[in-house]
Amino acid sequence: MTKTIFSKVDYDLDSLVKFIELGEIALPDLQRPFVWVNAKVRDLLDSMYKGYPVGYLLFWQSEAGVKPIGAENKQKAPRLLVVDGQQRLTSLYAIIQGAEIVRNNFKKERIKIAFNPINEKFAVFDAAIARDKSYISDISTVWDKNSTLYSVIENYIKELENDREISDKERHNIQKSIEKLSIIKQYPFTALELASDVSEENISDVFVRINSAGKQLNQSDFILTLMSVFWEEGRDNLEKFCNESRKSDKNRQSPFNFIIEPTPGQLLRVTIGLGFKRARLRHIYSILRGKDFDTGEFNSEFRDKSFDALKSAQERALDVQNWHDFLQCVKIAGFKSSKMISSNISLLFAYTLFLIGRTEYSCDEFALRKVIARFFFMSSLTGRYTGSPESVMESDLRKVVGLNNYDQFLSELNRICEINLTTDFWNINLPNELTTSSTQSPSLYAYNASLVLLEAPALFSNIKIADLLDPTIRAKQAMIQSHHLFPRGYLKSIGITRQLDINQIANYAFLEYQDNSNISDSAPSTYSSPLKERFSDRELDSMYHFHALPHNWESMEYNEFLISRRHLMAKVIQEGYTNLTGETIETISQADIDLSAIIEDGESDTIEFKSTLRMNLHTKKVDKRMEYSILKTIAGFLNTNGGTLIIGVADNGTPVGIQEDGFQNEDKMNLHLTNIIKSRMTPRAILSVHSHFEDYEDNRVLIVVCDKSMDPIYVTEDNKEKLYVREGPSTSELPTSLVAKYIQRRFNNP
Repeated sequence: MTKTIFSKVDYDLDSLVKFIELGEIALPDLQRPFVWVNAKVRDLLDSMYKGYPVGYLLFWQSEAGVKPIGAENKQKAPRLLVVDGQQRLTSLYAIIQGAEIVRNNFKKERIKIAFNPINEKFAVFDAAIARDKSYISDISTVWDKNSTLYSVIENYIKELENDREISDKERHNIQKSIEKLSIIKQYPFTALELASDVSEENISDVFVRINSAGKQLNQSDFILTLMSVFWEEGRDNLEKFCNESRKSDKNRQSPFNFIIEPTPGQLLRVTIGLGFKRARLRHIYSILRGKDFDTGEFNSEFRDKSFDALKSAQERALDVQNWHDFLQCVKIAGFKSSKMISSNISLLFAYTLFLIGRTEYSCDEFALRKVIARFFFMSSLTGRYTGSPESVMESDLRKVVGLNNYDQFLSELNRICEINLTTDFWNINLPNELTTSSTQSPSLYAYNASLVLLEAPALFSNIKIADLLDPTIRAKQAMIQSHHLFPRGYLKSIGITRQLDINQIANYAFLEYQDNSNISDSAPSTYSSPLKERFSDRELDSMYHFHALPHNWESMEYNEFLISRRHLMAKVIQEGYTNLTGETIETISQADIDLSAIIEDGESDTIEFKSTLRMNLHTKKVDKRMEYSILKTIAGFLNTNGGTLIIGVADNGTPVGIQEDGFQNEDKMNLHLTNIIKSRMTPRAILSVHSHFEDYEDNRVLIVVCDKSMDPIYVTEDNKEKLYVREGPSTSELPTSLVAKYIQRRFNNP
């Protein structure tokens, strides 16, 4: 026979209640959120009254000598920890003792179950039961230490006789029923007790395999129970913080916010990550029970040291100032409310990293906010902590342990972002991930956050999406609604009926609710016409850019529209992320460029050299004509087949160097390039332009890589928009008479 890791022990309910009262059986849940509804307690009592089995209990023997911290009021150190049966024991203890429990809303109340001795029926107390003299309205009075069973019976009969006469037989049956109810305290329970030397890993395995009332238990529930036993103050503080995060209190500082309502288990994970750089919750078993990680033995010195680390970490995690400063990072990332958060795990792990950076590396606050916002955006967008969250989090924690200074800490987080957000991710993976109808998609949340970051207005509106998504505004009608660009009714009229096709997230855009209600099921080309009249062509182009709408989208075939818009949405998300980094035009993973070979080959239809960005080398002054020449070249590449512009190299390939432009540093030069592109070119242009600096023959040069644009890109000069294209190694303005034909050929039939 296989050796078991448990022994069978028999108890009766009365003994269990006494052991709980003494603290020998650790049942801290009277002051914890109680999840059972009263009807379930009623059914439990009814089964016990009838002598039916109600399941076994599972206990874990505590290590001898391991006492609670800060719990001198306990009569005994806990001998047994409740693994399974907490809700049953809590219910029964509360009923027998007449004790209060705490509901999920953190309000205290009594569990009041009524009993009818005449028909032997149990009921949940309510107003009707209170008026019905045939019920003992609260059966806790049967075990009240301040009264006797005889007085309970007599008082019940006396109340009943005020309504009607009672026969001797009824009196006898009533007495018998109440006596039967009272001896529920003798109801037998079988407990399976796991030995104290069973490893935490095995306990964890046993725990998560158990099903209690159809709901699988989880590790954090059990760990919080252990905290209640060994460090009750710690769990109380966790739950107080979580409770207050749900309640707006304008009169004092509190953790209340509109982004997340954390659970104690979630904040416990933050504490473990911060204090011990571990992500697996099972490690807390060892800490709470005083087990040395290295020796595997129980050690009071190790336990005291571990508890000091646990307390310090929790104190930092529950610091309201730390909490709100971190949530500001989430807002900086464009995520304004809980409705935009796809993963609380990602958010709270970012909080762990924030606390490590602030409290252990003393990071510069501005730099820390920027990097944490960037890291959260990345982890949320990529679903970094969805597959095997504990393994990935533990790996990430190892990467930030033991670094020399905060620069290394921030650099490591940036490196993780760069590794995950490659060129292939933006151009291939992300458009594919946008092929979904799930409104809970991380990529959709990231797109919405990008619209906030880019200060985009709602479609056909001049009100910013960031303002319309403000969670503090509680109007009867939501100010902003997600609208089907190709309405349901219209799609069905052209034979597209599958909901998966109709509800593709690439078919949604934010509109003000009045506009959304007026559109109904009109064709895009029909409803968009009067809405477009509100705006100038430039305003409309900018709006279409932010909402990832391809040129002439209103008349596109639906599937072609979805494919095109997914790629544009991915570009907008990339632009939002690039904006978030505080850097300028950026490619996360630059392809290797053989600069010497390119310059040696000379200029072509896809390569051009410019000596400077803004400086006229003849006059030695800043010249706007130099800047315009740069913009024409970029637009020409974008409107044709893409290309590479190298600034700091003369037409003949001679290195000039970027120092001639006189910028304070490379970041200032890159920022200047970004600004002139944004101010004088079609807004969508910035999505297809990527730049970086390289060395060339003892000089620094600026490489500007231009993708082939999916939409026509114009350059504004003297309030006129001009379309430039490449013709061999030069850039030319396209005559007005040829613009429409070129756009039709180049952009409508890519």
